[in-house]
Amino acid sequence: QVQLVESGGGLVQTGGSLRLSCAASGRTISRYTMAWFRQAPGKEREFVARSRWGKGNIYVVNTVEGRFTISRDNAKNTVYLQMNNLKPEHTAVYYCAARNPDYQGTDESYYDYWGQGTQVTVSA
Repeated sequence: QVQLVESGGGLVQTGGSLRLSCAASGRTISRYTMAWFRQAPGKEREFVARSRWGKGNIYVVNTVEGRFTISRDNAKNTVYLQMNNLKPEHTAVYYCAARNPDYQGTDESYYDYWGQGTQVTVSA
């Protein structure tokens, strides 16, 4: 079992930055595919970014590419989502997810473990 705890969310003004953290426990995540999803008010949860194990193959959805960066520190068993130049449309609850074995896709149903989410609110 893997437990995931997100942190780092909060209220920020347009143009600001936040760095979300996802601390994992229970298992080492070095061989897990780690991902970030988000759910905006009244919308379905959607994929944001993922980091595959090993070489840390990165994929960020094109709507936030250039603004958001996913990274991982396997020694700390933690995954990060750096979010820059935020806009009100980025307001959502952001979730961390994990899967083993390796997975290249964006379908949330393939992820086995989820955090409780952290709220990000971007004011105009």
